[in-house]
Amino acid sequence: MIAEKLGDQTHNRAYGGVERKMMNIVFMAHPDFCGHVSMPLFHAMLLEGMRKRGHRVQTLTAKAKFHSLPAPKSLKKWLGYIDQYLIFPKEVKRQMKLLPNKTLFVFTDNGLGPWVPLAAHMPHVIHCHDFMAQQAAVGEIDEQKLRWTGRQYQRMVRNGYSSGLNFISGSENTRQSLLRFLPGPPKVCELVYNGLHTRFETYEAQHARSLVSKRFGMNLMNGFLLHVGGNLWYKNRIGVIEIYDAWRRITSTPLPLLLIGLRPSADIQAVYEASPYKGDIHFISDADNKIVNVAYSAATVFLFPSKAEGFGWPIAEAMASGCPVVTTDEAPMTEVAGAAGFFIPRRPKGDKSHEWTKNAGLLVERIVGFTPVERASAVQAGINNATRFDTERALDKIEAVYLKVLENHDSTQH
Repeated sequence: MIAEKLGDQTHNRAYGGVERKMMNIVFMAHPDFCGHVSMPLFHAMLLEGMRKRGHRVQTLTAKAKFHSLPAPKSLKKWLGYIDQYLIFPKEVKRQMKLLPNKTLFVFTDNGLGPWVPLAAHMPHVIHCHDFMAQQAAVGEIDEQKLRWTGRQYQRMVRNGYSSGLNFISGSENTRQSLLRFLPGPPKVCELVYNGLHTRFETYEAQHARSLVSKRFGMNLMNGFLLHVGGNLWYKNRIGVIEIYDAWRRITSTPLPLLLIGLRPSADIQAVYEASPYKGDIHFISDADNKIVNVAYSAATVFLFPSKAEGFGWPIAEAMASGCPVVTTDEAPMTEVAGAAGFFIPRRPKGDKSHEWTKNAGLLVERIVGFTPVERASAVQAGINNATRFDTERALDKIEAVYLKVLENHDSTQH
């Protein structure tokens, strides 16, 4: 439960030639048994980034006690809630007695709202990534209807983070959603764009295609369309296949489609089975970060027609790797892609989606047909844009907010 024991000393440490006041930081993170993908990476980035800057860090999270018991899958979630909300708070209170007075509590996700009251009296910061579940709980998202229990759970999350005072949001879209859901203005409400979890390099295209052809066991030397993401409704994998089908109907240079992520859910599988081009559609579920980086560089076009996002990391990853990106013309996708993105509207419901797929297919065809000069220009624009999401720059800004929160808390104690 503890990554590194905190000490009582406070002094200055140098990092990158800059003198820094050392902090004692406790990161509150999602338990492993929750099955999150992005949040553990974000937590690791914060933990290692602050440790490298000379700060003393530790992680507190719930352990799988009840969740590890033999039980039907339908009960696992509820057993996990016992671990998170009945057992874990007692452990936090016990640990608090052992911590230095000037300890900063950092909640790595606003979804940890029920834990916030445990440290609301202490210096604290809450990182906010998205409020889609909160929006669904109040009926703002047609595609996601929550049951009564889900709405009550989201109310508990909201009541929890509403007791907080200091927030960092990963996009302006998320920051605005936060301000809508809080009962009043917070003390600190900063925007810090997420830094990429790992370094993404730009590989020479043909070399990258050779590597992915060998890794995936297929000929990808002429290029391919790419999507990276999971099966959640807002990732719009169905829309990815629909765009691909529309493009294939008009192109004279057919390329395969690779979807890297989880195995397709039943509804996505059904759309795949109905595609006349399914022989050229490939789901890849065993790709590590390194080969994903190479795949971005090898791809002809990256498709990311999300209906919503908290941030949209794959947009920045693809651009940093040298791939043109087609994404949705709504925030935060527009924030992340900037002027380097190629935009399509959000996928509409019903019969209007036919026009959407047709227009998206035409845009894909235009990018596939870029001259070498046009493609080089698009690739360079993306690489330049991705520098906004430099990890060290993000950590520097986050560290500055942490220090400000500690200083503000100290000033109120006098």
